[in-house]
Amino acid sequence: MQFDWRSWLARLTHLWSSSLQFRTVAATVVLSSIAVGIIGSYVSFSIGTNLFDARRDQLLAASANANDAVQTLFNSTADQGGSTDVENAATDAFNLILRSNANASTTGTRIAILRSPDQPGPRVPADLASIPGRATELLVSPELRKAVAAAETKKSKVYWQSIAIPSATDPTATAPGLVIGSSVSLPGSGYYELYLIYDLSDSQQILDFVHSTLLIGGLALILLIGVVTWVIARLVVAPIRVAASTAEKLAAGQLEQRIPERGDDVVATLARSFNGMADSLQKQIVRLATLSQIQQRFVSDVSHELRTPLTTIRLAGDVLYDQRDTFPPATRRTAELLRTQVQRFEELLGDLLEMSRFDAGAVQLETEPTNLVRLVEETIEGLESLAATKGSELRLIAPGGYFEADVDSRRVRRILQNLLGNAIDHGEGHPIVVYIDSNETAVAIAVRDYGIGMTTASMERVFDRFWRADPSRQRTTGGTGLGLAISLEDAALHGGWLEVWSAPGQGSCFRLTLPRERDGHLTSSPLDLPPDELGADSREDDRA
Repeated sequence: MQFDWRSWLARLTHLWSSSLQFRTVAATVVLSSIAVGIIGSYVSFSIGTNLFDARRDQLLAASANANDAVQTLFNSTADQGGSTDVENAATDAFNLILRSNANASTTGTRIAILRSPDQPGPRVPADLASIPGRATELLVSPELRKAVAAAETKKSKVYWQSIAIPSATDPTATAPGLVIGSSVSLPGSGYYELYLIYDLSDSQQILDFVHSTLLIGGLALILLIGVVTWVIARLVVAPIRVAASTAEKLAAGQLEQRIPERGDDVVATLARSFNGMADSLQKQIVRLATLSQIQQRFVSDVSHELRTPLTTIRLAGDVLYDQRDTFPPATRRTAELLRTQVQRFEELLGDLLEMSRFDAGAVQLETEPTNLVRLVEETIEGLESLAATKGSELRLIAPGGYFEADVDSRRVRRILQNLLGNAIDHGEGHPIVVYIDSNETAVAIAVRDYGIGMTTASMERVFDRFWRADPSRQRTTGGTGLGLAISLEDAALHGGWLEVWSAPGQGSCFRLTLPRERDGHLTSSPLDLPPDELGADSREDDRA
């Protein structure tokens, strides 16, 4: 099974961005690891350096003592003659050094007594080494031999060099070592070089033990820091999670939710402050909800109560309007105005009742399969005479598609009437184009005018109740100021969108997008906002 590192990286990134506790623990562990690594490296380096220096100084002192002992032994043969005595003196010196190193517990020490090169006379005694052959001599570098050979002209008595000693059992393995050389003179035979090669494996074992101890201790310390940080972060983050959960429940409408208060620390103070804020908000929301219900009930009751006298006034007005030709001119005009204003009053009451139903959540959709192209055509036909009085031409562009949708035709017709009525009022006599298009999941209708347009501030308030961009502007359709607000509620009731685009001097465009099936979900609209204007110039009427 192949390891998917991208998936793990994505999960880790998500965990890092979503969990404060994880970020705190991870940052603490990383920073602690860096700090422990730096301190551990410094301690390891200091211990290693001090251990090597102490061992080196000890071996240098032992080598200097061995040099003195060998030189004393050689000087005692100064008055004796013959090669036998010289050979015996060299052998005695070699054995003396072996015994002294054995007593000093420097096991594994190698010894070599080598004649300095380029000296006249016979090579008596012969070179001596603790290991036969040239194995010992190969551990002594030419640079060290050159320095030891010139020792009699310098103040230094012994010279040293770090080396790697090959293992006797494994040719590829080596052990740290130290070779110390000094010069001695044998009367009658010249100068000889005394080399002591020490195996520092014991010191290396001590250093390795120190390293492993520091490593295990560092890892244990980092783990302990991580656990402590996790516990502390959990103690701190847990109240925050409780506060976040409580805030989400309050936002969802569960106004009775509160944070538990324990103790007198900062978290408890935060909980008390939060709960006090929640109490205040709950009181305000309950008060506003009560006022809203009273207002809704008042509007609904007033609207219902006004219907009876308004019906009487309308009947009386109709009687006067039917007999207007028998009245003097001023009285006839009064009868006409009375009938117009009574009709507008009836529309206002109807809109107020509809808005009160929306506010009370008592509106129900009555959907049925509807051909929206035919619905748009019927709406346009009903408003063509009104548009003609303003000099505007109504055009329909329907390129084809899935135009049948499961909608409440009465509400969709009301939306179209409101949008077309506004376009006629603000179209400045220019053509008004209605676009309709669809896809497999949605149907969109756009009403585009080329009138005065709106500013950005006006677009933000265009769906507000009773709001008008220009209160002094005369309306041809005699609207109540609630048309767009009701249209927005009708669109939302279908699960659709009602959006606006406008620019000063370029006109406005309202786009209604509805799902083709009831309870459908919208992801995009089949029409752009505003739609492509090519069809508005090249096709006056394209009715499906």
